[in-house]
Amino acid sequence: MTTYVPASIPVLTWAAERSGLADEQLLSRFSKWQKWLDGEANPTMRQLETFASLTHTPIGYFFLPEPPEISLPVPDFRTFRDSDIAEPSANLLDTIYLCQQRQEWYKEYARIQAYDPLTFVGKATADDDPEAVAADIRDVLGLSIEERQRLSTWADALRQLIRKIEDAGVMVMISSVVGSNSHRKLNLEEFRGFALSDDYAPLIFLNGADSKSAQMFSLVHELAHVWLGQSGVSDTTTGSVPRLQVEKWCNQVAAEVLVPMASLRDSYNTRNDLTLEIQRLARLFKVSSLVILRRIHDAGYIDTDTLWSTYHAEVERIHALDERAGGGGGDFYRSLGARVSSLFARAVLSSTLEGQTSFTDAFRMLGVRKATTFYEAARQLGVAQ
Repeated sequence: MTTYVPASIPVLTWAAERSGLADEQLLSRFSKWQKWLDGEANPTMRQLETFASLTHTPIGYFFLPEPPEISLPVPDFRTFRDSDIAEPSANLLDTIYLCQQRQEWYKEYARIQAYDPLTFVGKATADDDPEAVAADIRDVLGLSIEERQRLSTWADALRQLIRKIEDAGVMVMISSVVGSNSHRKLNLEEFRGFALSDDYAPLIFLNGADSKSAQMFSLVHELAHVWLGQSGVSDTTTGSVPRLQVEKWCNQVAAEVLVPMASLRDSYNTRNDLTLEIQRLARLFKVSSLVILRRIHDAGYIDTDTLWSTYHAEVERIHALDERAGGGGGDFYRSLGARVSSLFARAVLSSTLEGQTSFTDAFRMLGVRKATTFYEAARQLGVAQ
């Protein structure tokens, strides 16, 4: 016997819009989709379950008269131009929830291992001098501008920075999808990163859809939030002027960590064409050209009008390059370390091999399905021979 369910029309519409599915896509899956919205027909229970799975919506919501109000589980530091903050997507929410689960596991693991709390978490306040905090970050991480300048590519510079941050005890996770689901891509226009602060298990997540040079800035911006002991979602678009003072402060710290003003002044060539000099310095410091542009303005080498006219031209150039750039798979085990954090992955692998964590939980947290993959990951990440 077929059971039809009187699903809430406002919630059906909300779920479709929130998941980014167009009517044409839904009609190809549900032939009576428009009739559901018009109240002329109801879905079957099986159809509603399929729709709930497709839109990543709890099935109980479809029995509510109106869509629920959903907010982020952490502070929201984003600003969307002159519009109100949009409701968080299911992809963003599920990514935060997944990272919170990983953080809780690692926090318990750190306590079992008798790790000391990290003294730099919450060490700073937004009233502190950004240059002084930046110097402290470079000192704690052992960052060297000269060492980074000797690296060949932005990818090398990013990997080095991540390694130093994780060596200090901060998990860094980078992915362009929810978990390991390649069908659930993260929207770069929605967010670039977030920080989950904790004395034992601070975590930074970056949207992997961003360029490597942009990720450098986002990573240090989120690290500044960790120094504040502050969790939250950020939009670290370089060149934009955040409305929130704390975001301005984190931007200033990140810029000074990556491109110290003293180093910029030593390297800047006033005789060069501005566009060529921006590209040269971006290659030298291994950061986004937009970061360099902003620092040149901060140093007083260009006025505000030149900053913004050059900024808009540079954004168009970067977008054109992004459209021409092709994707790449890369090594699975290196990607695993980047996606779930090498620090986190090694802890899960070690705990599982020692019998403290079940293989079922380890597979779920690492996003792997086969024992052979698990053991090879342990070998590749240096946990097992």
